[in-house]
Amino acid sequence: MAVTEAKILVVDDEPNICRSCVKTLGKVGHHVDFALNGPAAVAKMEDTTYDLVITDLKMNLMGGMEVLRRIKEHWPDTAVIVITGYSTVSSAVEVMKMGAFDYVPKPFTPAELRAVVTQALDAREMRLMNDRLKTVKSSSRTVSHQLIGSSPKINKVIQMIDKVASTDSTVLIHGQSGTGKELVARAVHANSKRTDRVFFAVDCGTLSGSLLSSELFGHKKGAFTGAHTDKAGIFAKADGGTVFLDEISNIDLDVQGQLLRFLESRDFIPLGSTATRKVDIRLILATNKNLETMVADGLFREDFYYRIFVYPILLPPLNERKKDILPIAYHFMNRFSASMGKKIEGFDNEVARRLTEFEWPGNVRQLRNVIERAVILHEEGPISLKDLPVLGDQNDIDQLMEHVPETNAELKALKKEIRQKAVRKVEKNFLLKALTQTDWNVTRAAEKVGLQRSNFQNLMRKYDLKRPHQNNNAHSG
Repeated sequence: MAVTEAKILVVDDEPNICRSCVKTLGKVGHHVDFALNGPAAVAKMEDTTYDLVITDLKMNLMGGMEVLRRIKEHWPDTAVIVITGYSTVSSAVEVMKMGAFDYVPKPFTPAELRAVVTQALDAREMRLMNDRLKTVKSSSRTVSHQLIGSSPKINKVIQMIDKVASTDSTVLIHGQSGTGKELVARAVHANSKRTDRVFFAVDCGTLSGSLLSSELFGHKKGAFTGAHTDKAGIFAKADGGTVFLDEISNIDLDVQGQLLRFLESRDFIPLGSTATRKVDIRLILATNKNLETMVADGLFREDFYYRIFVYPILLPPLNERKKDILPIAYHFMNRFSASMGKKIEGFDNEVARRLTEFEWPGNVRQLRNVIERAVILHEEGPISLKDLPVLGDQNDIDQLMEHVPETNAELKALKKEIRQKAVRKVEKNFLLKALTQTDWNVTRAAEKVGLQRSNFQNLMRKYDLKRPHQNNNAHSG
């Protein structure tokens, strides 16, 4: 989420530490003040609103614990980082329980300071966003694009849609499975002069070459076995509108040639016919594969690739637009709550944090499925972790905290271990649940969680997941 400018107060009775923090954080655009004791810090906070306070733990007049307590009592939206040269596990646990974002042992490097400050500001921004979204009945800030989010990458996509929508140019959308390529295609159509005409979406991965050709161009009676009547294809039916061809990497080379001819001439010949049919349609295409690699491997026509590569739009994966995760989650929560007649009051802050930190390998499609399941499980009030098992179990982390060594180096290593342990367990449980619910049908399990089958199988190999042995007396057929 990367907050670039913030107001920060550094509290430490060592002037050199204060000056060092001011210099380090000022270089990256933050506005930094300092105070040499607790009472001076409280006085500054009464006059100025700070996004973050960095306070030493042991100081004369007023220690860091008391500074932290007063901040949480009077300025709860302000994030706090505690620094100290006398770190112990007990003091670390205590300040974290009191609401500090992190506990940083001295000495620390400028890079370490910048990193923890960025994390604290991002977490604060997420928490404030969660509070704002709870008060909004519908977080569907979609306007005419039907795209939710305000991150730089999604804003770039929206700007590209705005520029190309009014033209008739061919659009090629790149993006991982589940990122919303059809949504972008519909946004282009909705903002074009064809908005009142038909929009056809075709999944090219579900049809063989001859069937796809027949679906697109139509056929005459007797063109092939089973063609008992004339059939108008999608191109004829979509005259004046838009046709969206999804997963074009699955189109065979012959049909690619037919589409290339159509793009050059804007006419086509139905199967079994000799009459040319001319239509006015706009083509939007999408793929989750690297077409350049496919061209090099002889699996995709080079001339067709260059003909469709007119206006490419790269749709980023969800984990590259973290700022948009919560608004999208609220959009789905509001939508499913309304359809199920439930009164759900958003997500608690722990759920909001984990939603934002989760990697979402299945992208928006996976997030949608997870939120739908949570709404089914939940009745009222904020959604909590018990409704979202995919986000992990806090109990394992709590148990790990009970066995923390007493050295600074091991305290730092603990943070990394906690994160890795949580991610490993979440991923493995996520896969196991999907496989169990689909009786270990890998294709159905992958579809259920919004992953490509190949990606799902890679994760299965990573965790050595194999179907349990069947009962020896079971029938083999």
